[in-house]
Amino acid sequence: MSQPQKGVCAEPSLHAIYLLFNVIDEDSASIREKLAQILNIFEYYDEEHYEAMVSGMVAIGSNYWLELYPGLIPVELAPFPDLRCEDRHAPAEPSDIFVQIRADRADICHLMGMEVCDLLREQTELVEQVKGFRCLEGRDLTGFVTDADNPKGMKKLNVAIVGDDDPDFAGGSYVHVQRYRHDLLKWKQLDLARQEMIIGRSKGDNRRLSDSQIAAFSHAARTGHPSVAGNMLFHSMPYGDMQTQGLMLVCCCSSAKPFVSCLTSMIFGDQDGNYDKWLDYTNAESGAAFFAPSVQFLKRHASDL
Repeated sequence: MSQPQKGVCAEPSLHAIYLLFNVIDEDSASIREKLAQILNIFEYYDEEHYEAMVSGMVAIGSNYWLELYPGLIPVELAPFPDLRCEDRHAPAEPSDIFVQIRADRADICHLMGMEVCDLLREQTELVEQVKGFRCLEGRDLTGFVTDADNPKGMKKLNVAIVGDDDPDFAGGSYVHVQRYRHDLLKWKQLDLARQEMIIGRSKGDNRRLSDSQIAAFSHAARTGHPSVAGNMLFHSMPYGDMQTQGLMLVCCCSSAKPFVSCLTSMIFGDQDGNYDKWLDYTNAESGAAFFAPSVQFLKRHASDL
């Protein structure tokens, strides 16, 4: 099996930088070469600062893929689903290249980000940069643990990595990225019991509420369908300053279908109209679909000059 990029299944880190680029140059061969060079940047910092638990991931946007790799496309790669129902919206803000950098040192993340931006500067524009950080024991700024249903150990590979059913893209991963902005002032007006009902978990120990307690509109219920729960690997981290706070959500999956099903369940809800009540306190401000090819794929096609 082809080697997945290290950042797809890496363990949680203390810091992250998320970079989104649009390509402004028609020299696709040069872009392919530079994407492979980004892997070299990741490898260098991983070897020089192994104690920092460095990992990285490069992914190509669904709208840009065929320009970069004409005639060859992952079977399920599609644009981000722009979903809307009443005042709930998962907007699509496509971009061409997504780079995720993670480490246990903020300075290493920053230095790696600078090198990536320098490498791509002449041929791309940086359209968004977000710095993520680990909060307490892996909690969102709402106070609840993020990514509570993430698979563990070797199961990550089965969940996040494309297998031999799509042999040209084995070792790759479907990646969906969203940036949520929280209304924490509104959220903090809720008492603990109401917060736990909306999330569907206890705040202190992250225990999922029992079947008799859990509400159909809870985040846990809306994202916990058997076809979805445990079939996605998230790398979510809080971001923000003293004015704006939110969650950067990155989902890696062996198929694009579970994420789309999950997002549909959150926004449209069930047949009784029970949507994810968490969306009353946070709004997605961006959304984009990418594919993160295997290491071998990126390096092999870097020489297609």
